[in-house]
Amino acid sequence: GLGKYSGQKFLLHPSSYCIIKSNNYVKVMKLSDFDFELPNEFIALRPVHPRSSSKLLVSTNNNIIDDQFSNLIKYLRKGDRLVLNDTKVIPAKLNGQRIRYSDNGKTIANVGINLLSINKDGHWLALAKPAKRINIGEEVYFDEELKATVLDKSPNGLVLKFNLIEEAFDKKLKALGEMPLPPYIASQRSPDELDNEDYQTVFARNSGSVAAPTASLHFDSALLNELNNFGISITKVTLHVGAGTFLPVKVENITDHKMHSEWGEVNEHAANEINKTKLAGGRVIPVGTTALRLIETASKSGAIKAWSGDTDIFITPGFKFNIADGLITNFHLPKSTLLMLASALIGTERLKNVYSHAINKQYRFFSYGDASLLLP
Repeated sequence: GLGKYSGQKFLLHPSSYCIIKSNNYVKVMKLSDFDFELPNEFIALRPVHPRSSSKLLVSTNNNIIDDQFSNLIKYLRKGDRLVLNDTKVIPAKLNGQRIRYSDNGKTIANVGINLLSINKDGHWLALAKPAKRINIGEEVYFDEELKATVLDKSPNGLVLKFNLIEEAFDKKLKALGEMPLPPYIASQRSPDELDNEDYQTVFARNSGSVAAPTASLHFDSALLNELNNFGISITKVTLHVGAGTFLPVKVENITDHKMHSEWGEVNEHAANEINKTKLAGGRVIPVGTTALRLIETASKSGAIKAWSGDTDIFITPGFKFNIADGLITNFHLPKSTLLMLASALIGTERLKNVYSHAINKQYRFFSYGDASLLLP
């Protein structure tokens, strides 16, 4: 019983505290609250075809429904708005060469480059193998036309400035690079030609991601047309997904976790559309955790506004949602920030029931897996 402490401050973290106002108590969330056992055979190594034929689990306040993603329209209302992330995944794995000249002549060394994320200046954070002998100011050559200059070097990786940008850069990456599959897939098979299409949404437009906004992979043109004809509006925003999305949380007290940062943009047109839907009483449902994180970043003042920049928003239970009225998302890794976000939306215990049901019904998990519609 904490009644005798009512009204007193209790330190939870160097930057926060709670005040106990009654006999109720505050539970500090631990990493173990977001753990579960998943048999390896539940990890999807390939998507289903057609895209919309994947399973769909619908979680409402007191009910779990098993359906097919092509039937998504059954669970939406006229006047609802879906928010899609139109980022485009780039073939982020490259092989290059480092060239040096000395008294002994010209030496060439092979370098493997994995692009991780792009910043507002258009420079790339990347991992190099081997990295020890690469120096700031050096250039890495990928062919006769594409090269990158090393601007900085840290334990997090290299900062690279490429000599080509926009369409010319995209064209070269498509010719030279490989699709960066998630580690839980890449550890079991190599990327191939099928992934060039499978790991890209049908509405991908703005290049910059090294991981797909995977909830959006379930949409095909036929389903998008059906939703539009029914009266479901679509708004597109851009968040370039970085490799940090796969980083596990390693601290037991989740408030100590340092969230990765990703660049995103909500333009004025998108913000106006979303505000219009909210004012009319429609629901705004982001497709994927990336879209949700972005619109909540852009609406910290309450209503959403045009916004662009780097976001490291970390959404955990107790978070106050200003815009999202639901979420379409895949099934996520244990102990992941994505799982914590979903818990914040519908509650930790309810999400545990959802995942237990999904495992019992043999849903397919992670990037190429099945989808869920979570409605608070």
